[in-house]
Amino acid sequence: MSQADERAPSAPSTVLLLARSAITAPPLKEMERLRGALATRHGVEEALFAFSEQGSPSLRHALDKLIAAGCGRLVILPMLIPAEPNFQAWLTRTLTRWRSRDERPWPTVEVAALLPNEASLVSLLDAALAAGRTELSLGAAKASPEGSLVPAQKRRVLVCMGGPCNVAGAEVIWGHFRNEQDRLSLRTAGDGCMSAKTSCLGPCNLAPVVQVWPEGTYYGGVDEAAVDRIIAEHILGGRPVEEQAYEPTGKKQFLRMCEV
Repeated sequence: MSQADERAPSAPSTVLLLARSAITAPPLKEMERLRGALATRHGVEEALFAFSEQGSPSLRHALDKLIAAGCGRLVILPMLIPAEPNFQAWLTRTLTRWRSRDERPWPTVEVAALLPNEASLVSLLDAALAAGRTELSLGAAKASPEGSLVPAQKRRVLVCMGGPCNVAGAEVIWGHFRNEQDRLSLRTAGDGCMSAKTSCLGPCNLAPVVQVWPEGTYYGGVDEAAVDRIIAEHILGGRPVEEQAYEPTGKKQFLRMCEV
């Protein structure tokens, strides 16, 4: 580590706690608690949190508000355990894509060390083991008395989470789709739509890849604008978005750079 890396920040920073997802009250309250604790630290001008996948505020929404407010220096503190080696790669590609389409001045963006790379994480594990424990009551397995409905939704959206798609920013694409699915009530709108992450869908060089059923349509190079069109035109309108779709031709295909 260089001497420059070891020095304290020369100017106050806005710090963004970045977690994967949270859709229920308890984890949101915990994120708010951590945000409040971080806000009191020396050198922290403002602290906030966001989610790269499902949850509000999304990374895109939080970043948009900071840019609008004239944030000059942003430090992203990843709360990703276990850490993914390609985290910085997909974050860089995603932010580069967003910045290329935004004419406003952007802050300087820095990323703090991933937690598992810090020796202090071991002491946190030791503390957890030493803390009070709750013994689980393991009785006989019981069937649910309520039963469960088989989903009637006719459409399925698969978002690839294979290696190349993950590096290309599939995590934020998944988050954007899930947030829009909730906002637009896609489970009950039209034919109804369910969604899921999946392992490799096959056409890795077309990353990020999304597939929509029952047609089985492959979409490549998907970004937020493409997701919005897929929802409006395909999921709700029943018409595949041809400009973003890739048919199985039996030959290798390359990513088309098209405006969506």
